[in-house]
Amino acid sequence: MELSVHNSTDKLDVSDAVFGVAYNEALVHQIVTAYQAAGRAGTKKQKTKGEVRGGGKKPWKQKGTGQARAGSIRSPLWRGGGKTHAAVPRDFSQKVNRKMYRGAIRSIVSELARGGHLVVTNDFVVDAGKTKSLVAKLAGFGVNDVLIVSEAIDANLYLSARNLFKVGLCDVAALDPVTLLAHEKVVITAESVKKLEAWLS
Repeated sequence: MELSVHNSTDKLDVSDAVFGVAYNEALVHQIVTAYQAAGRAGTKKQKTKGEVRGGGKKPWKQKGTGQARAGSIRSPLWRGGGKTHAAVPRDFSQKVNRKMYRGAIRSIVSELARGGHLVVTNDFVVDAGKTKSLVAKLAGFGVNDVLIVSEAIDANLYLSARNLFKVGLCDVAALDPVTLLAHEKVVITAESVKKLEAWLS
């Protein structure tokens, strides 16, 4: 298949196996869920009765006081006691096969291309590391909420993009399904398209 190049009559030949596959919603959902789960810290921790300091001595004798039986002042029923079902650190990551991950990326970029949300350009550079430089550049593309994918992130491009709320910036190696789906448009350079095609083939 062919992808049109922005502000040019050129056409970029790409593989149907990468940019022309059917959208697999179930696979994309599974990979996005796994990607987000892997980003969870999982460091929540609460103390059980055995981990709370103190409580070694029985507060009063078993019988004869008229009070309910008590073996420790650190019982979960007591103020300052341990937690009954205490949270412990855990790993939320899920196993994802490499073929499944690449298949989800192929499905996403194919859907972006079909829907006209993938904009290919020969290059993407800004003259200065100023926000207004990038805003003026994006005005030529007619986009606001956009992910810019370039083969090389230079200092000017990084500095001009970091202050814009709905503008993302990454190279092909850093692409992930959540970032691809988070923006309305994806502006990608022709060189990055070739790198992406080589990675997903």
